[in-house]
Amino acid sequence: MTKSNTAYKIIGIDPGTNILGYSVVEIEGSKLTILTFGVIKLKNLEDHQSKLREIFLQLQEIIETYLPSQMAIEAPFYAKNAQSLLKLGRAQGVAIAAGITMGLGITEYMPKKIKMSVTGNGNASKEQVAAMLENLLKVKITTEYLDATDALAVAYCHFNQSGGLSVKGKKYSDWSSFAKNNETRVAKTGKKEV
Repeated sequence: MTKSNTAYKIIGIDPGTNILGYSVVEIEGSKLTILTFGVIKLKNLEDHQSKLREIFLQLQEIIETYLPSQMAIEAPFYAKNAQSLLKLGRAQGVAIAAGITMGLGITEYMPKKIKMSVTGNGNASKEQVAAMLENLLKVKITTEYLDATDALAVAYCHFNQSGGLSVKGKKYSDWSSFAKNNETRVAKTGKKEV
């Protein structure tokens, strides 16, 4: 992982067989800038092989356009049934193959690790992750697909794991250490005291 002040780019991927989320961010020092994020819609393709081909081709096009050096991808961990998990794993594998073919370094993250990195809660909802990203990155995220914000969360997690979360020169290894040392800057949520 790049730790110098040299600018580099990360593509974040939330794999899926009907909708695949992607994001590309640029890192310069401790600053993260969103270059693009969105989804690849696959639902209307007739068969699984066509979906896999489309994932490969579209991700290669995004990589060629933005030239990231690293890919961060969510690891599949749960599906409704074994067949769904197998298809999701294939989608992830094809996305990884697209990155490897283009010379990117690949890092996988479990969903709980991504949520923890963004919100401080490994069981956060997709909506909570999107809201926290808006707050952390100081942007208004307008997308109908949470798969796109999930992909942005994957890239943000990778940024944090490479030592990216810093305030006034002080580095934090994760969200919880940042929150602990910046209590006045972090909004409190949860149950009210009785």
